[in-house]
Amino acid sequence: MILQTNSRTNPEKLSECQSAIGYTFNNTAVLEKALTHTSCKLENNFSNERLEFLGDAILGMIISDYLYKTFPQCSEGELTKIKSVVVSQTTLAKVSLEAHLKDFLSVGRGLNDQNFFPKSLLANVFEAVIAAIYLDGGIEPAYNFTVKYLTKEIDIVCKDQHEKNYKSILQQYSQKEYGVTPNYRVLQQIGPDHGKSFEVIVLIKGNNYGRGWGKSKKAAEQFAAKETLKILAPDLIHENDDKSDI
Repeated sequence: MILQTNSRTNPEKLSECQSAIGYTFNNTAVLEKALTHTSCKLENNFSNERLEFLGDAILGMIISDYLYKTFPQCSEGELTKIKSVVVSQTTLAKVSLEAHLKDFLSVGRGLNDQNFFPKSLLANVFEAVIAAIYLDGGIEPAYNFTVKYLTKEIDIVCKDQHEKNYKSILQQYSQKEYGVTPNYRVLQQIGPDHGKSFEVIVLIKGNNYGRGWGKSKKAAEQFAAKETLKILAPDLIHENDDKSDI
Protein backbone atom coordinates (compact mmCIF):
# COMPACT_ATOMS: atom_id res chain seq x y z
CA MET A 1 0.00 0.00 0.00
CA ILE A 2 1.29 3.45 -0.95
CA LEU A 3 0.37 5.93 1.72
CA GLN A 4 -1.07 9.24 0.55
CA THR A 5 -1.40 11.50 3.51
CA ASN A 6 -1.01 14.91 4.98
CA SER A 7 -0.67 13.45 8.46
CA ARG A 8 1.78 11.23 10.21
CA THR A 9 2.18 7.59 9.15
CA ASN A 10 0.23 5.22 11.34
CA PRO A 11 2.16 2.98 13.76
CA GLU A 12 0.94 -0.22 12.12
CA LYS A 13 2.55 0.68 8.80
CA LEU A 14 5.77 1.68 10.52
CA SER A 15 5.81 -1.68 12.26
CA GLU A 16 5.27 -3.50 8.95
CA CYS A 17 8.10 -1.54 7.38
CA GLN A 18 10.49 -2.47 10.19
CA SER A 19 9.63 -6.12 9.70
CA ALA A 20 10.20 -5.80 5.96
CA ILE A 21 13.65 -4.23 6.25
CA GLY A 22 14.76 -6.31 9.22
CA TYR A 23 15.55 -3.49 11.64
CA THR A 24 13.60 -2.33 14.69
CA PHE A 25 13.85 1.38 15.47
CA ASN A 26 14.21 2.81 18.94
CA ASN A 27 12.74 6.04 17.60
CA THR A 28 10.23 5.41 14.81
CA ALA A 29 9.94 9.14 14.11
CA VAL A 30 13.18 9.05 12.14
CA LEU A 31 11.88 6.13 10.04
CA GLU A 32 8.65 8.03 9.46
CA LYS A 33 10.61 11.00 8.16
CA ALA A 34 12.70 8.75 5.90
CA LEU A 35 9.51 7.43 4.30
CA THR A 36 7.94 10.86 3.72
CA HIS A 37 8.39 12.48 0.33
CA THR A 38 8.41 16.26 -0.05
CA SER A 39 5.27 16.06 -2.21
CA CYS A 40 3.26 15.51 1.00
CA LYS A 41 4.01 19.09 2.03
CA LEU A 42 3.76 18.35 5.71
CA GLU A 43 4.38 20.95 8.39
CA ASN A 44 7.89 21.99 9.39
CA ASN A 45 9.41 20.63 6.16
CA PHE A 46 8.85 17.11 7.45
CA SER A 47 10.37 15.03 4.64
CA ASN A 48 13.28 12.76 3.82
CA GLU A 49 15.39 15.27 1.88
CA ARG A 50 17.98 15.87 4.60
CA LEU A 51 18.14 12.17 5.42
CA GLU A 52 18.74 11.42 1.77
CA PHE A 53 21.71 13.82 1.81
CA LEU A 54 23.21 12.07 4.82
CA GLY A 55 22.38 8.60 3.52
CA ASP A 56 24.19 9.25 0.25
CA ALA A 57 27.43 9.94 2.13
CA ILE A 58 27.01 6.94 4.45
CA LEU A 59 26.22 4.67 1.53
CA GLY A 60 29.38 5.75 -0.28
CA MET A 61 31.51 5.11 2.80
CA ILE A 62 29.98 1.68 3.47
CA ILE A 63 30.35 0.45 -0.11
CA SER A 64 33.91 1.80 -0.32
CA ASP A 65 34.82 0.03 2.93
CA TYR A 66 33.16 -3.21 1.84
CA LEU A 67 34.84 -3.24 -1.58
CA TYR A 68 38.25 -2.33 -0.13
CA LYS A 69 38.14 -5.20 2.37
CA THR A 70 36.48 -7.77 0.09
CA PHE A 71 38.59 -7.28 -3.04
CA PRO A 72 42.21 -6.67 -1.99
CA GLN A 73 43.39 -7.67 -5.47
CA CYS A 74 41.47 -4.90 -7.23
CA SER A 75 43.07 -1.61 -8.18
CA GLU A 76 41.64 1.78 -7.27
CA GLY A 77 40.25 2.11 -10.78
CA GLU A 78 38.54 -1.27 -10.64
CA LEU A 79 37.01 -0.51 -7.25
CA THR A 80 35.76 2.83 -8.52
CA LYS A 81 34.07 1.19 -11.51
CA ILE A 82 32.31 -1.34 -9.30
CA LYS A 83 31.20 1.31 -6.84
CA SER A 84 29.85 3.61 -9.55
CA VAL A 85 27.47 0.90 -10.74
CA VAL A 86 26.45 -0.28 -7.27
CA VAL A 87 25.54 3.20 -5.98
CA SER A 88 23.88 4.26 -9.24
CA GLN A 89 20.28 5.44 -9.27
CA THR A 90 19.23 2.38 -11.27
CA THR A 91 20.72 -0.08 -8.80
CA LEU A 92 19.42 1.74 -5.73
CA ALA A 93 15.92 1.93 -7.21
CA LYS A 94 16.05 -1.81 -7.83
CA VAL A 95 17.05 -2.72 -4.27
CA SER A 96 14.58 -0.18 -2.89
CA LEU A 97 11.81 -2.18 -4.57
CA GLU A 98 13.30 -5.41 -3.23
CA ALA A 99 13.18 -3.92 0.26
CA HIS A 100 9.48 -3.07 -0.34
CA LEU A 101 10.06 0.57 0.62
CA LYS A 102 7.59 1.66 -2.06
CA ASP A 103 4.82 0.01 -0.05
CA PHE A 104 5.40 2.33 2.90
CA LEU A 105 6.10 5.66 1.22
CA SER A 106 4.04 8.72 2.00
CA VAL A 107 3.59 10.74 -1.19
CA GLY A 108 1.40 13.54 -2.49
CA ARG A 109 -1.57 13.10 -4.80
CA GLY A 110 0.35 13.93 -7.95
CA LEU A 111 2.82 11.10 -7.46
CA ASN A 112 0.18 8.70 -6.23
CA ASP A 113 -1.70 9.05 -9.53
CA GLN A 114 1.28 7.66 -11.42
CA ASN A 115 1.52 4.00 -12.34
CA PHE A 116 5.11 3.91 -11.18
CA PHE A 117 7.53 5.99 -9.16
CA PRO A 118 10.58 7.64 -10.73
CA LYS A 119 13.86 5.82 -10.11
CA SER A 120 15.15 8.90 -8.35
CA LEU A 121 12.41 8.76 -5.74
CA LEU A 122 12.97 5.06 -5.07
CA ALA A 123 16.74 5.50 -4.85
CA ASN A 124 16.38 8.49 -2.55
CA VAL A 125 14.17 6.68 -0.05
CA PHE A 126 16.69 3.84 0.14
CA GLU A 127 19.41 6.35 1.02
CA ALA A 128 17.11 8.04 3.52
CA VAL A 129 16.43 4.75 5.28
CA ILE A 130 20.18 4.08 5.51
CA ALA A 131 20.58 7.45 7.23
CA ALA A 132 17.60 6.78 9.51
CA ILE A 133 19.08 3.47 10.65
CA TYR A 134 22.46 5.13 11.19
CA LEU A 135 20.97 7.90 13.32
CA ASP A 136 18.89 5.45 15.31
CA GLY A 137 21.36 2.63 15.86
CA GLY A 138 24.79 3.64 14.62
CA ILE A 139 27.01 2.51 11.79
CA GLU A 140 26.82 -1.26 12.38
CA PRO A 141 23.11 -1.75 11.63
CA ALA A 142 23.34 0.76 8.77
CA TYR A 143 26.27 -1.21 7.37
CA ASN A 144 24.41 -4.51 7.72
CA PHE A 145 21.28 -3.15 6.04
CA THR A 146 23.23 -1.70 3.14
CA VAL A 147 25.35 -4.77 2.50
CA LYS A 148 22.33 -7.04 2.86
CA TYR A 149 20.65 -5.48 -0.15
CA LEU A 150 23.69 -4.58 -2.25
CA THR A 151 25.95 -7.63 -1.92
CA LYS A 152 24.11 -9.41 -4.73
CA GLU A 153 24.45 -6.35 -6.96
CA ILE A 154 28.18 -6.16 -6.21
CA ASP A 155 28.55 -9.83 -7.14
CA ILE A 156 26.70 -9.24 -10.42
CA VAL A 157 28.95 -6.33 -11.35
CA CYS A 158 32.13 -8.21 -10.44
CA LYS A 159 31.05 -11.32 -12.33
CA ASP A 160 30.25 -9.30 -15.42
CA GLN A 161 33.57 -7.46 -15.32
CA HIS A 162 35.50 -10.62 -14.56
CA GLU A 163 34.02 -12.52 -17.48
CA LYS A 164 34.80 -9.74 -19.93
CA ASN A 165 38.21 -8.71 -18.60
CA TYR A 166 40.97 -11.17 -19.49
CA LYS A 167 43.56 -8.76 -18.08
CA SER A 168 41.88 -8.97 -14.68
CA ILE A 169 41.82 -12.79 -14.81
CA LEU A 170 45.48 -12.92 -15.83
CA GLN A 171 46.47 -10.43 -13.15
CA GLN A 172 44.84 -12.48 -10.43
CA TYR A 173 46.43 -15.68 -11.76
CA SER A 174 49.88 -14.14 -12.10
CA GLN A 175 49.83 -12.60 -8.64
CA LYS A 176 48.74 -15.90 -7.12
CA GLU A 177 51.18 -18.13 -9.02
CA TYR A 178 54.19 -15.85 -9.49
CA GLY A 179 53.70 -13.02 -7.00
CA VAL A 180 53.94 -10.36 -9.72
CA THR A 181 51.68 -8.30 -11.97
CA PRO A 182 51.94 -8.90 -15.74
CA ASN A 183 53.49 -6.20 -17.90
CA TYR A 184 52.40 -5.27 -21.43
CA ARG A 185 54.76 -4.01 -24.13
CA VAL A 186 53.80 -2.56 -27.50
CA LEU A 187 55.73 -4.41 -30.22
CA GLN A 188 54.51 -2.39 -33.16
CA GLN A 189 51.82 -0.08 -34.42
CA ILE A 190 50.70 0.26 -37.98
CA GLY A 191 48.27 2.39 -39.96
CA PRO A 192 47.40 6.09 -40.12
CA ASP A 193 46.83 8.19 -37.00
CA HIS A 194 43.05 7.92 -37.35
CA GLY A 195 43.11 4.13 -37.70
CA LYS A 196 46.12 2.64 -35.96
CA SER A 197 46.42 -0.99 -34.93
CA PHE A 198 48.67 -2.16 -32.13
CA GLU A 199 50.48 -5.40 -31.35
CA VAL A 200 51.13 -6.04 -27.68
CA ILE A 201 52.98 -8.81 -25.85
CA VAL A 202 52.64 -9.97 -22.23
CA LEU A 203 55.71 -10.22 -20.04
CA ILE A 204 55.70 -12.02 -16.69
CA LYS A 205 58.95 -12.03 -14.68
CA GLY A 206 60.84 -11.11 -17.83
CA ASN A 207 59.41 -13.94 -19.92
CA ASN A 208 57.40 -13.32 -23.10
CA TYR A 209 53.96 -14.89 -23.46
CA GLY A 210 50.88 -14.17 -25.53
CA ARG A 211 50.59 -11.53 -28.23
CA GLY A 212 47.52 -9.66 -29.36
CA TRP A 213 46.41 -7.14 -31.99
CA GLY A 214 43.80 -4.44 -31.41
CA LYS A 215 42.50 -1.10 -32.66
CA SER A 216 43.68 0.38 -29.35
CA LYS A 217 46.38 -0.52 -26.85
CA LYS A 218 43.74 -1.62 -24.35
CA ALA A 219 42.06 -3.91 -26.85
CA ALA A 220 45.41 -5.40 -27.85
CA GLU A 221 46.27 -5.99 -24.20
CA GLN A 222 43.01 -7.88 -23.70
CA PHE A 223 43.77 -10.17 -26.64
CA ALA A 224 47.35 -10.66 -25.44
CA ALA A 225 46.09 -11.51 -21.95
CA LYS A 226 43.67 -14.04 -23.42
CA GLU A 227 46.44 -15.68 -25.45
CA THR A 228 48.62 -15.81 -22.34
CA LEU A 229 45.88 -17.50 -20.37
CA LYS A 230 45.59 -20.10 -23.13
CA ILE A 231 49.24 -20.90 -22.49
CA LEU A 232 49.37 -20.72 -18.69
CA ALA A 233 45.85 -21.50 -17.51
CA PRO A 234 43.67 -22.88 -20.31
CA ASP A 235 41.03 -24.01 -17.83
CA LEU A 236 40.42 -20.41 -16.78
CA ILE A 237 40.01 -19.20 -20.32
CA HIS A 238 37.68 -22.06 -21.22
CA GLU A 239 35.50 -21.43 -18.17
CA ASN A 240 35.32 -17.76 -19.09
CA ASP A 241 34.41 -18.46 -22.71
CA ASP A 242 31.74 -20.98 -21.70
CA LYS A 243 30.10 -18.46 -19.36
CA SER A 244 30.21 -15.75 -22.00
CA ASP A 245 28.22 -17.97 -24.35
CA ILE A 246 25.36 -18.53 -21.90
